[in-house]
Amino acid sequence: MSIRQGLLALLADQPMYGAQLRSEFEARTGGTCPLNVGQVYQTLARLDRDGLVVELGDDDEGRTTYGLTDAGRTEVDRWWTQPVDRESTPRNELAIKLALAVTVPGVDVTRIVQAQRTATMRQLRDLTRIKSSTTGDPDRTQLAWLLVVENLIFGAESEVRWLDHVEARVARAARGTYGPSTSPGRSSHRDPRANAHESARR
Repeated sequence: MSIRQGLLALLADQPMYGAQLRSEFEARTGGTCPLNVGQVYQTLARLDRDGLVVELGDDDEGRTTYGLTDAGRTEVDRWWTQPVDRESTPRNELAIKLALAVTVPGVDVTRIVQAQRTATMRQLRDLTRIKSSTTGDPDRTQLAWLLVVENLIFGAESEVRWLDHVEARVARAARGTYGPSTSPGRSSHRDPRANAHESARR
C-alpha cells in the first residue's frame, strides 16, 4: 500500500495534522509500515497539489490540519472497491535470491534455505507471541493491528512451507530427478507452524 492511499484513507475518517496522521498510520498497521514526518508532509504536499486534500487551517498549537476534498473522497472510495494489483507489488527478494543461487556454481542452496527457514521460524514465533498478548474484545485500532499481525503470521507460515518445497526440489535436482514436488515439507517443522497457524485463526 502506498503512503498516499493510506493518508487519504485516514483523512476519510476525520481531518488530521501531519504528526497525527503518522501516529494513526503506525498504530493502525501495527508499526509494520513505519513513517517519518517528512514522508507524511511530502505526501500531503503532493495530495494538496493534486486537489485531493485541502488545508483547513491551524489548531491552537499552530499545526496545520488537512481534510479531504470531494475528489479525495472519490479517490478513497475507488481504492476501497478495487482489488490490490499483485503485478505492482514489490519484488520478492527471497525468491529472486534463491532463483539466482541455483544457477551460480558453488553456491550451497540448501544452506541458504536452512538459514532462511530458521530466521522465518523465529519471526513466526515472535509474531505468534505478539498476537497472544492481545486479550478481550479488540477496539477498532486493535482489530486493525491484529489483522496486520495475522497477515504476517500467514505469510511466514507460507514462506516456511515454500522453503521446504524448495529444499525438496533442489535435493531431487541434485539426484537428477526433475519434476513437481510431492513432499512439501519436513515433519520436524510441522508442529511449530501448525501451532502458529491455529493461533492465527483464533
